[in-house]
Amino acid sequence: MKKISFFMTAMLFAVTACTLDKTDYEDEINTVVTEYIDYEEVVSITKDQYLINIVALNGTFYKGYNEIRLNITNTDTNENVNTSDVTFLPLITNYSGNSTSCPHQYNLDYNTADDYYLGYAVFTEESNDSENWELYITFTDNEETHYVTQAITVEEQTNMNLNMTSFTADDGEQYFIALVAPQKPAIAENELVAGIYKYNQPTNEAGTFPDPTQFSYTEVTDYTLLLDPRMPEPSMGNHSSLNNEDLTQQDDGLYYGVVNYTMTGNWTLNFRMQNQYGEIIKGTEVSTEFTPGIEGARSELHIDILF
Repeated sequence: MKKISFFMTAMLFAVTACTLDKTDYEDEINTVVTEYIDYEEVVSITKDQYLINIVALNGTFYKGYNEIRLNITNTDTNENVNTSDVTFLPLITNYSGNSTSCPHQYNLDYNTADDYYLGYAVFTEESNDSENWELYITFTDNEETHYVTQAITVEEQTNMNLNMTSFTADDGEQYFIALVAPQKPAIAENELVAGIYKYNQPTNEAGTFPDPTQFSYTEVTDYTLLLDPRMPEPSMGNHSSLNNEDLTQQDDGLYYGVVNYTMTGNWTLNFRMQNQYGEIIKGTEVSTEFTPGIEGARSELHIDILF
């Protein structure tokens, strides 16, 4: 009888806490989580007779994953440049003059339907007083190559659903995982999209700055991101959900899975990363036990979100 009484008390505590927290989080959603759907100009660059416009969601570069759209116009002819090989290299330089990059698409693709060059950048740091981002862009028109350098600002990502993480895996390589979608989840089964990238260690000495071989990243191919989402707060008791699906790579290079959020609040996406040979190279399994009043343990590899 005592055991039943204790169990009912624990359940009542957990349910009551969930209800209170849910109300608080729903309140916070209205002021914090904004879904951006419009691509707007981030920066406009004039170089000789060329105008280069770069657009991104909400007209802002954020820490984390950013889809980049770039348009080049020859102002003498008022025509778009659409036959060029366009390269895109973001670099961040610290107060000592040392430069590093971030996962990015160096050779941009041309979108013929919408008439712009397409790529991405996963900015790993926000701009600050001691570290500054610059874009190094090249394009060719009329057999002449043009070089463009432009300072940019990378803002804090306030939407935790678009968080990212970087780490060194058991194979000694440096990896990056960046959440791409959903921006604003629902209490439902949500398609979860992420990019997984690896830094390529240079195999040659640096050439003329900025030598792209020193700042090379690639999309990770044919890995699997094993997923176990949980609510780690003590009041949630390590609560999870059913019908989640691990993330696998699709034709666009991104990784797709399903995460089932059963209530609003703090969730942790616990991951284990499996390489193309089926080996777990980062991440640990977490307990599946219901633990009211005790904070749930997170995987060695995880990303926290809030909705």
